[in-house]
Amino acid sequence: MSAMRIQVINPNTSQAMTETIGAAARAVAAPGTEIVAVCPSAGVPSIEGHFDEAIAAVGVLEQIKAGRQQGVDGHVIACFGDPGLLAARELAQGPVIGIAEAAMHMATLVATRFSIVTTLPRTLIIARHLLHQYGFHNHCAALHAIDLPVLALEDGSGQAQERVREGCIRALKEDGCGAIVLGCGGMATLAQELTRELHVPVIDGVSAAVKMVESLVALGLSTSKQGDLAFPEAKALSGKFQALNPF
Repeated sequence: MSAMRIQVINPNTSQAMTETIGAAARAVAAPGTEIVAVCPSAGVPSIEGHFDEAIAAVGVLEQIKAGRQQGVDGHVIACFGDPGLLAARELAQGPVIGIAEAAMHMATLVATRFSIVTTLPRTLIIARHLLHQYGFHNHCAALHAIDLPVLALEDGSGQAQERVREGCIRALKEDGCGAIVLGCGGMATLAQELTRELHVPVIDGVSAAVKMVESLVALGLSTSKQGDLAFPEAKALSGKFQALNPF
């Protein structure tokens, strides 16, 4: 595989989480793949609801445009809500993969049923929406929340990580699932250790999405520009959105 550059976008403004996500991406990237881990300079510090996602989507689009100008080969949206995914695909030239979509796809390749372990209970509803949207509802055995905010994964206490582990163990005992999907980009570095400990596939969407982008680029496949994912219609954007003009 020839060298490529993949932009990994953390849609929140947390530099610490961006570094965590970047490390997880680099750990699985093929030799010669450069990971460019970025986050918006303005927006929300964590994404835990529809309101947060709406704000974060604008930051995602800003980063997509910047990555396209820098000539990256593909993009990863590293938030489990996949904020702004279809809009990002309109704006991008190369493939754009969201980590929820990637993790769910990967889970169905290695198990007939998977469970999701995520952060706050309110985000379970967003995950259910995505399961229906992506067609994986019948593959998901159950969803679990550790009932801690996203940024608890970066506080250094280890409490959130232990809650994730406990949630995975509970899922295996109660759900009849064959695989577990980690429902937050901030959990990315936990997947390999939990896979070894629990003896089932524990899937992190960041690493899954990186490998999907690598595969698409290697196959010469990019986002279709036919139909609804064609570049946005040329029109005059006003105010703070002028910088997003793709032309």
